Amino acid sequence: MSLLPPEDEDADGIEVAWEDQQRINTFSKLNIRLSEIQDQLKVKQEEKDYYDDLETELELADEDEPVLYKMGEAFFYLSLPAAKKQLRHDTKRYEKDIGELRERAEECEKGMKELKVQLYAKFGKQINLETTLE
Repeated sequence: MSLLPPEDEDADGIEVAWEDQQRINTFSKLNIRLSEIQDQLKVKQEEKDYYDDLETELELADEDEPVLYKMGEAFFYLSLPAAKKQLRHDTKRYEKDIGELRERAEECEKGMKELKVQLYAKFGKQINLETTLE
C-alpha cells in the first residue's frame, strides 16, 4: 500500500539504508529542537518587550517614590536609580539569551538544509521533509 500517487511511485523502490534512516532521524530531531527553540525565543522576546515597556514607565516615575520591582518570584522596593540599573541588567540578559537562541535556531536550520539536500537527492518525491515552520 502506498500513499504516493501512481505517477510519483518508483517501480523499483529505493532501499532505505541505515545511514539514510539516521539522516532522517537527525532531521526529525533538529526539526523538534528548532520548534522548541522558537517557542523559547517567543517567550524571551515577549518578556524583553515587557522590560522595554517598563523602561518607558520608569522614565515617567517620581524620583522620590520607591519602585516595586519583581526579581524571580518576589517583589522588592527599589529606589528609582537602582530600579533603572537593575532593568538595564535584566534587559542585557534577555538580549544575550535571545541572541543565543537565534544562533541555536540558525544551527538547526543549517543542519536541516544540509540533510534535505542529501535526502532529496536520493529519494526525490518519495520523501517529504517540509516542516510547518517554513
